[in-house]
Amino acid sequence: MLISLAKIFLVVIASVLGGIAALLFIPINKQGRAFHWVARTHSKFVLSICGVKVKTTGAENLQPGVSYIYVSNHASGFDIPAVIAGIPDQIRIVYKKELEKVPFFGWGLKYGKTYIAIDRERGTEAVRSLDEAADKIRNGASVLLFAEGTRTKDGKLQPFKRGAFNLAVKAGVPVIPLTINGSFKILPKKKLRIVPGDITLVIDKPIAVLKDGGKQEELRLMEEVHQAITNHYIEQ
Repeated sequence: MLISLAKIFLVVIASVLGGIAALLFIPINKQGRAFHWVARTHSKFVLSICGVKVKTTGAENLQPGVSYIYVSNHASGFDIPAVIAGIPDQIRIVYKKELEKVPFFGWGLKYGKTYIAIDRERGTEAVRSLDEAADKIRNGASVLLFAEGTRTKDGKLQPFKRGAFNLAVKAGVPVIPLTINGSFKILPKKKLRIVPGDITLVIDKPIAVLKDGGKQEELRLMEEVHQAITNHYIEQ
């Protein structure tokens, strides 16, 4: 437990430094690339000090220069750093707006204007956040969304929500089912003990999207992505 607390302390320090770096890079943060470089460097450092190795399979399914919506399961606090470090793409994260209150780290998120804040307590603001995400995608960025909405409590897949698929239909870009295996045991929800281990990212083939296809298209996407992730997911 003491080792875990020491690792958490180092992660906090790294996050503070990352937030400061993000703030300093704002003047040169063209199209979010500088911010993403900071985030990727930070993610690799966090994974390294915590003894977490990331393996990526299916990267051949990605086409350079194409924007995607990555839709993934969510099992651990290490999912985001694993995705940022392990996938060779300019991925933008949708994060909870309350994180902006965290000193330095949250300020970097807020003023870096690269990732997308979502206020889940206000429906109108949540819709506006999805519109902002759609604009970023059209301008050449990819976005990561967790289909379950929150982390699993027991290592099993939870029911999917429609938000990610609503965004996909709005943006009209391909959806990539992304399966994250192995992260649950490293740091489950509401736990402080970090257990070193391996995370595997499985990148599936892109699924074409019918833009403005409405609810029916959203449900079709949700079913296909759920099936793809189920095929690869290993319950933990």
